[in-house]
Amino acid sequence: MDDFQFRPSFIQLPAFTSFNGEVRLPGSKSITNRAFLIAALAQGETRLHNLLKSDDTRYMGEALQKLGVRIDFSDDYSEAVVEGSGKPIAVDGAVDLFLGNAGTAMRSLTAALSLGKGQFTLTGEERMSERPIRDLVDALLTLGAKIEYLETEGYPPLRIDASGLEGGEVHVRGNISSQYLTALLVCAPYCKAPLKIHVDGELISEPYIRLTLAVMTRFGVEVSWPASQPYRFDVPHGVFKTPGDFFVEGDASSASYPLAAAAITGGKVKVVGVGKCSTQGDAQFAKVLESMGAKITWGNEFIECEGPKGKLRSLGEFNAVEIPDAAMTVAVLALFADAPMTITGIASWRVKETDRIAAMAAELRKVGATVRESMDSITVTPPEVLQPATIETYNDHRMAMCFSLVSLGGVPIKILDPACVNKTYPNFFEDFSKLAK
Repeated sequence: MDDFQFRPSFIQLPAFTSFNGEVRLPGSKSITNRAFLIAALAQGETRLHNLLKSDDTRYMGEALQKLGVRIDFSDDYSEAVVEGSGKPIAVDGAVDLFLGNAGTAMRSLTAALSLGKGQFTLTGEERMSERPIRDLVDALLTLGAKIEYLETEGYPPLRIDASGLEGGEVHVRGNISSQYLTALLVCAPYCKAPLKIHVDGELISEPYIRLTLAVMTRFGVEVSWPASQPYRFDVPHGVFKTPGDFFVEGDASSASYPLAAAAITGGKVKVVGVGKCSTQGDAQFAKVLESMGAKITWGNEFIECEGPKGKLRSLGEFNAVEIPDAAMTVAVLALFADAPMTITGIASWRVKETDRIAAMAAELRKVGATVRESMDSITVTPPEVLQPATIETYNDHRMAMCFSLVSLGGVPIKILDPACVNKTYPNFFEDFSKLAK
């Protein structure tokens, strides 16, 4: 897939006051990357549709191609044919993979490559070396993996000397990142014996685990999740089998921005590509808007939001553990609420593309808010009057998209490094500008 080379230093958004229209969402990053990897491990040819073309999915696709997986893309990269072998990935010699800041790719490939044979070096951007991976590596080591930290203990880059994973039972903590559990689930069918995964402590971002299980089911592997033991997953020994065609839903996290824009301005927006049957947890962001006073209409493949006239209702205290990505949009919505809001359950923000709690607090203060932060929460008191500001994005796509919404409060906003949205939504500013007035 071709690179996103052009990176303008900023984009200046004028003062907007309305937002109306229809947006067709890009494909889900989370589903695209899960489908890529599972299709590569599956037996048979899989035709993937509505793929997201972004930095993160490019890193996954290119890594799999470099590992010898045949992936034929359509001219616009919205579709691909993946030829799976039904076996773990094996190579002769050594392969070096650069994964940018794609955490899903780093963590899932660390597990998947341990299943096969070969020596693999996994590196990424500077921020990747600050994103923890110890809990996943420790779990894989108990299954017989050979993994070495190349710089700092507990963090990428890594070297894997692969010779397969044993299966049996394994424990992993669930309160740092759901990506550790997703990585173990995806590789589990190819362990040498059935695998029981025990999650120690709280399981955060549970909807992302349900998403992983839904994709696995489409590829023929059913995971048992005993009701009496909610944090144990029993994965049978087996092989993923192609469903033939696999359609990627629109990205529910990306839907949060136009929906929130309608809520802020009292406008009306329809997002197409995700709806009431969505497998993505962030689709429930629409219910947050409903609680804040917006009118929501659900269809099978769309969500429509009509914003209230006047300020949004404060949620008081809101636990966002189920929607950690869309919760960033909630933090910006707090600027337009009728009272302060506290967002809790967001400890995972600390280990994302940047320290999102610190970054969000710093930028919210620039536009006039009073902000208090803790290790797993942020409290936002809206300002009497929004202030124009230059927003630092920290190479974090969600910071850029979230703070674009501030311009809808009638103040000009300058977004630095706007091309960081290439990670999940390359056409974001084009779509935003079409609907904003």
